Amino acid sequence: MDLQYISYSEGRHTAVLIPIWEWNNLPTKYQDLKNLEKPKQKLSEKYKGVISKEQGQNLNEHIKQMRSTVEFFDKTRRMMN
Repeated sequence: MDLQYISYSEGRHTAVLIPIWEWNNLPTKYQDLKNLEKPKQKLSEKYKGVISKEQGQNLNEHIKQMRSTVEFFDKTRRMMN
């Protein structure tokens, strides 16, 4: 398998890149990986009704605000480097 590793400057591995053709062939080689295939049901359908629509909208708004804050700090950090 032709893997590529992403590492910190001190050499510690943080991620592995697998070519997509090899990734797509893994369930063929390893039958127990077939469970990793795409879910039959969208997550939004799976959890529908667990929280109210209003709670879901509030949660989505909070997530948008958090992402905006993270993006701001990322841009600021990049400008300072």
